[in-house]
Amino acid sequence: MTVEVVKTPKHDIRFDLPLYTVAEAARALDVPPTTLSTWAFGYVRKPTERREHRGEPVVTAFPGPQGPRIPFVGLAEGMVLAAFRQSGVSLQRVRPALSVLASDIGIEHALASKRLYTDGAELLFDHAAQLAGDEGDAVRELVVIRSGQRVFSAIIEAYLRRIDYSSDGYARLIRLPAYERAEVVADPDRAFGQPIFARGGARVSDVLDRFWSGDDIQTLSEEFGIPKPEIEDVLRAASRRAA
Repeated sequence: MTVEVVKTPKHDIRFDLPLYTVAEAARALDVPPTTLSTWAFGYVRKPTERREHRGEPVVTAFPGPQGPRIPFVGLAEGMVLAAFRQSGVSLQRVRPALSVLASDIGIEHALASKRLYTDGAELLFDHAAQLAGDEGDAVRELVVIRSGQRVFSAIIEAYLRRIDYSSDGYARLIRLPAYERAEVVADPDRAFGQPIFARGGARVSDVLDRFWSGDDIQTLSEEFGIPKPEIEDVLRAASRRAA
């Protein structure tokens, strides 16, 4: 059966505008920059006297030597891959399944679509039945049977619940996973998609800059309208990355 691929909306900031550098997107998703770079631009590895290994890009990115290269839709795609990574399944083992999944869902940027959340587990499970060895085992690790239905594992489902979708079926807001208590979101319609506090709307970078410049947490909480525990959580996350 041939699946007609539904095209994405034109002139949409989520798809058309690079908003994040690789480092910024990696921080937002709480993954190493080198990992996100391989997702966005692929890789070629040739171990000594062994066959070359090539991985194609799986995250949307724009060409260019520097500056922002990842659009919001790429951040949403990276969120799904971060979920797979957090579940302990190597992306290299499930890469073949991703292309099949995108084809079966039948839309561009399938990883950033609501259909991944609603239909993806079923499609992956069916695909795993056709695979042997490590690839099949890896795909099956992403899916569980619950109340007779095939659904994503708890870790992946928790990540996917952090994504809100627009009426067109594509991601429109992401609650970023790097924080335990603070609700930090990426919304392309606010602050050009840069991470902001859901409560108060302040950019995370602005609050951090003010803290590093000498303002105390109480002052920042009062001025930006952000609860102190959320500011403390963001500071812990920033300190962990810098370590």
